[in-house]
Order: sequence, then C-alpha cells, then structure tokens
Amino acid sequence: MNRVICWTIAGMVATVLLTAGCSKPSVAQAEPIHPASVEKIDGSAISRVTLSEDAMQRLDIQTGAVTEAKSPRKDATQKAVPYAALIYDPQGNCWVYTSPEARVFVRAPIDVDYIQDGTVFLTEGPEPGTKVATVGVAEIYGTEFTVGH
Repeated sequence: MNRVICWTIAGMVATVLLTAGCSKPSVAQAEPIHPASVEKIDGSAISRVTLSEDAMQRLDIQTGAVTEAKSPRKDATQKAVPYAALIYDPQGNCWVYTSPEARVFVRAPIDVDYIQDGTVFLTEGPEPGTKVATVGVAEIYGTEFTVGH
C-alpha cells in the first residue's frame, strides 16, 4: 500500500509542476495596449499625437487638405479648410489638426475669416496642400489633452 500512496503523491506533484506554467496570464500581467502616444513639442503648449493603426481604423480618422479657394465674399482666393476640420478650444481659439506624416497629428492655430457652405475661409493658417484631419478631430483633441483618462 505504501508504494501506491507514494506513486499517487508523485503523480499529483508532477501534474502540479507541469501545469503551473500553462495558466493564462492575468489581466495585470498582460502587456498594456497603447492606442496613442502624446509627446510635448519643446517650447510649445502643443503636443504631437501619434495614433496606432488600430486606433486610426476604430476612429475612422480621415484627412483633407488646406486649399486655395475662390472667396465668394472677396475678389481673391484665400486659404480654406473643410468645416469638419475646425475645432474650438475652451477659450474660443480655432484650430485644425495637421498631419505631417501618417498617423501623426499636430494642432495648428487658424484665424477664421468666415464660414460658408461647409468651407472655412482663413485669414491665417497652414499652407495650402497641408493635410488636416476631417473625421475624428474631437477624438484627437481628447487624446492630446487626455480627456476621459
């Protein structure tokens, strides 16, 4: 009978030792997911927001461009952006998020002359051809200022 007990105990110990490394990691042990990173730009109150590819897809981030548009109110062309690119901060300042490279967004100040038919005509702003976010702008702003974190 002693042999049976010894072999039973040895089997149980072996089973415990072999299965100890097979358990799933707990949530606390899992690698954190970073959908975005925010880096302060030296000498500025503005940050550079970089989104992961998954975040770009989940938020359906889309971009347009700063253009030179014929002003319906003036006999000239002026810089213009889609209305969807415009965001106001709590102090009432106007901004757009430029995209200097894929998945990267940097807030840029603009001066609005007027808005007409979904277009924002600017007196000051990024150069024509500059990419600007047009979908997901509020989410990028929230990420920059860690709103909800």
